[in-house]
Amino acid sequence: MALAHEVFFPAATRIFEEGGAADRFWVIRSGTVALYVQVPGRGRTVVETVGAGDLLGWSWLCPPRQWHLGAEAREPVHAWEFDAVRALDLCGEHPALGLSLVTAVAATIGDRLRATRVRLLDLYGPRGDRGGGAA
Repeated sequence: MALAHEVFFPAATRIFEEGGAADRFWVIRSGTVALYVQVPGRGRTVVETVGAGDLLGWSWLCPPRQWHLGAEAREPVHAWEFDAVRALDLCGEHPALGLSLVTAVAATIGDRLRATRVRLLDLYGPRGDRGGGAA
């Protein structure tokens, strides 16, 4: 937490854009943030909404360190912001911390991928019975 500083994003603030440089991350204290992808012909499509206690931003961990999604505050957001380079340096100095951080970020990545898959199936999957097959 020595690396963190408090930030505030008013509602409707774009926090980062897909493809931009990922050089920081946040832990949300209050408020909600919509994560979205740009879908050709449809514009921005929300794939997940995150809130208090959630990690916002994981792309800083993986080269080329560019955002994989975009993020916009849905309502006023208070968060702790971390500088990714400083966090990575600290992890290099303290491998146990690095393992804990990578494990937490990997869980977040898995959650986001599952949420994105479900949302895209809702948008583009076949219509009809979603119950899993014939009776």
